[in-house]
Amino acid sequence: MSDDKVVKSDAEWRAVLSPGTYRIMREQGTEPAFTGQYWDNHDKGIYVCAACGNPLFSSDQKFDSGTGWPSFTAPLKPGAVDEKKDSSHFMTRTEIVCHKCGGHLGHVFDDGPAPTGQRFCMNSAALKFEKK
Repeated sequence: MSDDKVVKSDAEWRAVLSPGTYRIMREQGTEPAFTGQYWDNHDKGIYVCAACGNPLFSSDQKFDSGTGWPSFTAPLKPGAVDEKKDSSHFMTRTEIVCHKCGGHLGHVFDDGPAPTGQRFCMNSAALKFEKK
């Protein structure tokens, strides 16, 4: 995996992202449950970062968490995403961001299925799906 970071100004991100994707990826927003494009997607393929195209998750690791957001047991490859402490909304969570561009993707929780026990709960608007 290349460590070439994608760095853009706020104005550049606003120019290339839709307002909804900008709000989620650059302002740490969240889409309402059961409204995103991929929460109920069962096609085979790869989910990439909507901002920079970095490959993030495989449909092979996707599962129905019942939460209304696309959920995965693990990233596609080690280093595809980074973790950050998130203390917003009167709670402490682990935020997941794209390793390449730093865009907010969602959060990870320790209530997922085996083998990892993790649930990477992502926003559909932060992803693009490349069907196999």
